[in-house]
Amino acid sequence: MDPVAMSIAYQKMTCLCRNIKNEILTDIEIHNQHILPTFIDLPNLSASIYSTELCNRLRAFLLACPPPGPSPPVVELVIETADFHRDLASWNISHVKGGVDAKELFHLYIMIWIQDKQQSLLESCKLETEKWSGVRTQHSTTPFIDEMYERLKETLSDYEVIICRWPEYIFVLENAISDVEKAIVEALDKQYVDVVCPLKENLTPKKFGLKYMQKLAKRSVCSYTVPDELGILLNSMKRMLDVLRPKIETQFKSWGSCIPDGGNKAPGEHLSEVTVMLRTKFRGYLQAVVEKLAENTKLQNSTKLKKILQDSKETMGESDIRGRMQMLKELLRSTINHLHTVFETQVFIAICSWYWDRMAQDVLGFLENRKENRSWYKGSQIAVFILDDTFASQMQQLVGNALPAKDLEPPRSILEVRSMLGKDAYY
Repeated sequence: MDPVAMSIAYQKMTCLCRNIKNEILTDIEIHNQHILPTFIDLPNLSASIYSTELCNRLRAFLLACPPPGPSPPVVELVIETADFHRDLASWNISHVKGGVDAKELFHLYIMIWIQDKQQSLLESCKLETEKWSGVRTQHSTTPFIDEMYERLKETLSDYEVIICRWPEYIFVLENAISDVEKAIVEALDKQYVDVVCPLKENLTPKKFGLKYMQKLAKRSVCSYTVPDELGILLNSMKRMLDVLRPKIETQFKSWGSCIPDGGNKAPGEHLSEVTVMLRTKFRGYLQAVVEKLAENTKLQNSTKLKKILQDSKETMGESDIRGRMQMLKELLRSTINHLHTVFETQVFIAICSWYWDRMAQDVLGFLENRKENRSWYKGSQIAVFILDDTFASQMQQLVGNALPAKDLEPPRSILEVRSMLGKDAYY
């Protein structure tokens, strides 16, 4: 049946439900006028016949013209049927065995709709194995995620009426949505596998056995540059976490208020699992990038922070230490400038903060074995001051007023170094 004919057929069935309900209302009015003998309960008698006959008609109609999805004509029939069922109860009509039960009539179809929509969205994710080459949104993200979340938003809108009538379908829909979100993340990983692969050795802690050390020694030593496409990936993940997913979660929380008290569980459990998975993956990538950038500083003695600190004991002059820090400072500044061209503001700030903390960890590690030898302190104090000034000033210069004051605060490792250096700190 073509869409137009199906729409007309569903409108006719909706009209039939409405007309039968009006007939029962008329019988109630007649009964209330006490025209018939008191032992004749006209509303219950007629409702029993009408409801049974209507249920049979609806069941046969749905088998002959299965509803393909929650289109407006279909939803209108669902609403009218549910209203018929509800109104009979509110009119004190006795339960009719074999009569209209809207949920029982449409349950299987609703489950099939959700399953079919889920499969359609999952299939779209599976087909997205290639990057949108040269295409990015105003947020420096891939259009793929906005397109998919727009489809998820449309899906939730399609089921708004059904969820409000029968809140128990929240959990079925949530499972489907969370599976699609996982597929979106998997699709991103496949699309950007070439820029993620170089990070894999930094994603998990290494056991420094003989084989690993041999592999480390044999690998080629080259500087790592963050590619633009990695920026698109991480920007996209951040947008999912901060903008796109919260809209989905807010909708489910709103629906959750429709669930009667005493339910075994609240909606959102599966969505929370996706949040944890996505946040963990995002943070893992950030950390891996920071480790790569930290490795860059160790490729030459002139930028190797621990080497500079070791030499500082012999050269106690401040100007000499600053001179030794100059190459590292320039490397940090150029790296921060490049990061700003690749990442959107929030990701840029997060990576810079981690990078700042990671450099401070080198100072912390250097000092931990020299706590009792204060001759190393002055060089460390000056080095930390230069790190703080470089990161804070460069971030402020690039981001400007969009940079919150809290993001200019020194990271945890810097505070630990300051605590270790004590009251004699350079600051």
